[in-house]
Amino acid sequence: MVNVEVAYAKSEEQAIVALAMEDGATVEAAINASRLLERFPEIGLSGINAGIFGVACKLDQPVSEGDRIEIYRPLVHDPKEARRQRALKT
Repeated sequence: MVNVEVAYAKSEEQAIVALAMEDGATVEAAINASRLLERFPEIGLSGINAGIFGVACKLDQPVSEGDRIEIYRPLVHDPKEARRQRALKT
């Protein structure tokens, strides 16, 4: 068994679920076991972006002891475009 956490954050709410997963479990299996997809239906598993400690990963990647799996929300603004807009204001 490996102990992992699955985290998801919205601007007004965040959730971290601690889990004990079987050896060889994947990121996708941990996300499903966390039940965060039910709690936050806007996530949706198709097209989901996830990472481990801030490093993007694929859903079929095996998890390791102590991993924090993060579910990422889509960007509201393109960071390059936002920076360009700020530069134009000055």
